[in-house]
Amino acid sequence: MSIIIAILIFGLIIAVHELGHFISAKACGIRVNEFALGMGPRLIHFKKGETEYSLRLFPIGGFCAMEGEDSESEDKRAFRSKPVWQRIIVVSAGAIVNLLTGVILTVVLASMYNSIPTTIVDKFAQNPENGNYTAFSYEGGLREGDEILRINGLKVFTYSDISYKISADAGKPFTLEVKRDGNKIILENISFGTENSGEGRDFAIKTLPKSFGNVWSYSLKDSVSTARLIWISLGDLLKGRYGADELSGPVGTISVIGEAASTGRDTREKAMSLLNLTIFISINVGIFNLLPIPALDGGRLVFLVIEAIRRKPIKPEYEAYVHAVGMLLLFGLMIFATYNDIIRLKN
Repeated sequence: MSIIIAILIFGLIIAVHELGHFISAKACGIRVNEFALGMGPRLIHFKKGETEYSLRLFPIGGFCAMEGEDSESEDKRAFRSKPVWQRIIVVSAGAIVNLLTGVILTVVLASMYNSIPTTIVDKFAQNPENGNYTAFSYEGGLREGDEILRINGLKVFTYSDISYKISADAGKPFTLEVKRDGNKIILENISFGTENSGEGRDFAIKTLPKSFGNVWSYSLKDSVSTARLIWISLGDLLKGRYGADELSGPVGTISVIGEAASTGRDTREKAMSLLNLTIFISINVGIFNLLPIPALDGGRLVFLVIEAIRRKPIKPEYEAYVHAVGMLLLFGLMIFATYNDIIRLKN
């Protein structure tokens, strides 16, 4: 079941990505020769108009093959015959649609909440016998009604930023910037947790009733938080804070999806858990594709920006060589990550 769910999720994310390229290409008058979901041998294919549509065996990617994309073409509707600004739109459209999909799915998820969370402190942990506060953060100076603006330097958009930072910096003293009675206050050497439960968030947060405005406001902020968390993780990877053996590939992703599908007390909570993971993957794919790495959309954007600056395109064969090398490196990375997944499963 986990494999089927994973295929459906990856299929959705790949479909909207390639659909972004397809729609923008058509809008710019570019000839699209084939629109494919998956890689490898064709399972189903048909032609409508000038474009062939196909579903392929391996659900690990897809493509939108445009005329003259990787070679010279005399066709007036070829990709390289269009103005550079239109080509930039077409190349970046896939990743942008993935990001927009993440926002829309976040709206769907927020609509399933009973109420909309804020970043305002509501109630602290208390001793049930005498009602005294047992929260370490209350002892440090945090108070009910405080709106948390920053935690250890991280700007807080939604409550998920608070949970992330408390978990990421566990064991360290915290510095908080809060808004209290209209004034900004700095609280230093704050600890979270209680004597009974140890470290962890020791207060509840205020919530707002569900409304169109509250749902969309929260969803936009939470999408920004998710994108920033992915960016922080990429930075930590480059800085060596994560080892190469921690990289995960398709096998590991399927395992995580299986866990998400079974997390929750009922079907609704399991669906919310799975939806939350889908949001993370969709935004992750959008950001990753915009990185300036050969073979990715971001790598193609680099060549287009260079062309726009020097007002002269780089020879297609040179660009093709660079992207081919990038593709080989990406496949090597995928194989290595899959090997890590298998080793973890054995252990």
